[in-house]
Amino acid sequence: MTDHVLLERHGAVARLTLNRPEKLNVLGADMLAGLRAHLADLAKDSAVRAIVLEGAGKAFMAGGDVGNFHANLPEMPKLIKAWAGAFHEVITDLRSMPKPVLAKVHGAVAGGGLSVMLACDLAIAAEGTKFTLAYANIGTSPDGGSTFFLPRIIGTRRALELALVTDPFDAKRAAELGLVNWVVPDAELETRAMEIMNRLAHGPTQAYARTKALIGASFDRTMAEQLDAEVESFSASTKTHDFAEGVTAFVEKRKPRFEGK
Repeated sequence: MTDHVLLERHGAVARLTLNRPEKLNVLGADMLAGLRAHLADLAKDSAVRAIVLEGAGKAFMAGGDVGNFHANLPEMPKLIKAWAGAFHEVITDLRSMPKPVLAKVHGAVAGGGLSVMLACDLAIAAEGTKFTLAYANIGTSPDGGSTFFLPRIIGTRRALELALVTDPFDAKRAAELGLVNWVVPDAELETRAMEIMNRLAHGPTQAYARTKALIGASFDRTMAEQLDAEVESFSASTKTHDFAEGVTAFVEKRKPRFEGK
């Protein structure tokens, strides 16, 4: 297991830390391998009910390893296709994770780092965070699913603006665009993120998983198909312990004690 991605468990919360601080956590083969391995384990671990993804040091993630690109210029057309498989699996694993994933971002969120953040379910940013899609700055088009997520989150015009005019923007604008859910003072990032994580970790985990699946598939379905999918999901949810607990707590006028079962 690579030390470019660290995993800690705090009760029902798992903390994944991108750990190349000396290079602002740029993506590399070892980091991708670590993310793939940890995400596969966490998806199967019923004791983990929420995941936070963060970066060590001064940044969340500053994108791809441009120095490595430069060192391998003649081979880049083949190499990028070879590397893409692992990156695509990480993005897909984040989207299909059957529990909530929160991106906790600070410092730089650039290029592939923005793609990774967008693949998470929710995002909280420190006020001092700077964002940029950045790909055009090195003469390439975006990857990592950013051209899939951005039009869906902010619309086509805004997506093209971020992709073509790559000026960095701050956390306030990221929130206005809908790229992050919360912006907090830098000193409060850890506390506020863990408050959110603890709430999610004590929620109805299976219902969260079904909600993620419904929203994720909604753009590919007709309204009638989505309505049918919602009914199937709701019906399946009523078989869970958490549904019985939720409705019982409601009629008893108390706070539910969900177990993720």
